[in-house]
Parts: sequence; structure tokens; C-alpha cells
Amino acid sequence: MKKTFQAKNINCSNCANLIKNSLEDDFGTIEVNLSLTPREVTLEITDDAKEKIFKEEMAAIGFEVIEQ
Repeated sequence: MKKTFQAKNINCSNCANLIKNSLEDDFGTIEVNLSLTPREVTLEITDDAKEKIFKEEMAAIGFEVIEQ
């Protein structure tokens, strides 16, 4: 199922490209919406374990997911 997360520290297209280049191999296509604040990241998440890994990997590259 597609899921959208809000994240901190995403400021520009270079940030979006870093997320895509770092995580798309593990998570498939990732969309980053730079027109909203906070920025939104949308991707296909299959289960809670995959969601937890995604959040950890986002934090590891400097983009903390905001808990909603």
C-alpha cells in the first residue's frame, strides 16, 4: 500500500535525489513532494517491519520522519 510520510530537513531537489538514490534499491519508487512543508515522501510500504526499516534508513541519511 502507498504510504506518505512527513520528514524534516528536506530542503531541495538535492535532498530528494539523495533519498531516492539511497533508498530506491530497497524500497522501490519513492516520490518526494517539495511543494509542501513539511516535505512529504511517498512510497509503497508492505508491512510494519518495512516501515520501521524505512524510518531508520531515512534518519541514517539525515531526514527524520515526523511521527503523525
